[in-house]
Order: sequence, then C-alpha cells, then structure tokens
Amino acid sequence: MNSEIIQRHGDALFEALRGNTTVPPLTEQHEDLSINAAYRISLHFLQRRLDDGEHVIGKKIGVTSKAVQDMLNVHQPDFGYLTDRMVHADGDTIPVKGNLIAPRAEGEIAFVLKRDLQGPGVTSAEVLAATDYVFPCFEIVDSRIEDWRIRIQDTVADNASCGVFALGDTGLRPSDLDLSTCGMVMEKNGEIVASGAGAAALGSPLNCVAWLANTLGRLGVPLKAGEVILSGSLVPLVPVAPGDHIQVTVGNLGSCSLRFG
Repeated sequence: MNSEIIQRHGDALFEALRGNTTVPPLTEQHEDLSINAAYRISLHFLQRRLDDGEHVIGKKIGVTSKAVQDMLNVHQPDFGYLTDRMVHADGDTIPVKGNLIAPRAEGEIAFVLKRDLQGPGVTSAEVLAATDYVFPCFEIVDSRIEDWRIRIQDTVADNASCGVFALGDTGLRPSDLDLSTCGMVMEKNGEIVASGAGAAALGSPLNCVAWLANTLGRLGVPLKAGEVILSGSLVPLVPVAPGDHIQVTVGNLGSCSLRFG
C-alpha cells in the first residue's frame, strides 16, 4: 500500500477523532489491507495527534482475552498509544456527546514502569522487575470505524480502538499481588455485569506486557520508564451511555470508578 493511501486513511481517522464521527471499515475499502499497512496508518494517525499538541504517555495492548476476541471477532492481540488527552481521574464524569461515539468499558490492570523495557526477548520476570506499581484501571474503548464493523486491520489502524482511560487511586507493588489469580468484578449501575481473573489475559497481565515489549521492540520502540501500560481486559466489554456509573474492583488491589454524562 503506497504512502499516499496510508496518509489519506490516517488523516481520515484523525478527522473522525476530532469530529467525533466514523469512517467506513478500511478492510471493506481495501480487501488486501495487511496488518503491517494498518500499523503504518496508525502511526500516521498518531503523528497527526502529536502535531496537534498531544503527548504520548503510555501504550496499550488490546484484544487479549478470549471473551473480547469472540465479541469483536478479532483473534490476536494488537497495540496502540496513550496520550495525555486520553487520561481521566478515578471518579471522573466523562461526557459522551461530542466526545465518544460508541463507548465500551474494559476492566484492566495498568502497569507504571520504573525502567525501560525493550524487546525482543523480554520475559514476564523482567516485566515484574521493571514495574513500579500496578493499578486497577478502566479503558473506555471506542471505534472510529462505523458500527464497530472491525477486523484486526481496522482496529490496528484506529489506534487499537482506544478512547480514554482512568487509573484507580491506589496502586501496589506488583510483587504484592498474584497477577495470574487476582479476581476482577465489574459493576454497572450497582449490579455485577462481569467478572474475570488475571489469567484471562494471555495467562497473566505480565505476559501481556512482555508481548507488547517484544512486539514493539522488533519495531525499535521501547516501553519507557514512567509510562502507563494497559495490559488488556480481564472481562467482556460492557457498553456505556450517559447516566451510567461503572466500577471495577480487583481483589487486594482496590477499585476504579467512572460516570458518564
């Protein structure tokens, strides 16, 4: 796929983000769209955001759990970038109108790194040693692709369908928590709507961060000290709308909550 087409689709996704609109699925416009080309579109999309004043503060892995893979009919992980305009505080009310298109909530564990990680060859033990704290987290995924009609190439191009995110108020040293067996409960408007465990995401959130470090490392991109790394949902995606209140609780780690207005 030539550079002109890459730039055109990256520009279209940027305009969709700023205008809170959608574009037709890229895979319907280009049946031969490769994952590599989709990542090139994603990088142009990111560059437009950086040129507009945003700053990268972290990275995310997406589509790690079987429940999410089955829901989206996407069957391999992907990654995207987090910027300073995407972060919210625990307890915030997030406006939907004019801000999000078709948001869905993911309960995750977020990692804050104390040293760089760069693959290939990064192990889960090295992720553990490089992590300062872990936090309960919400990622609110959103799609600039019409009606969530996505294949893996579509979500890759669209910055892994990332919308906004928030970390809980309290974190733990990762050695103080069994990240494979820790349980997660998600509530929506006071009712339990989903539950899961750390093992739902590639066996452990540590494995997810290692996958991300190794995948990005092959592209010459490190995970940097101080960055926030979202390790993937442990529960199925939950649609949210104005008036909803959601909370995710991870055993021994604490909780994170958001409202939507």
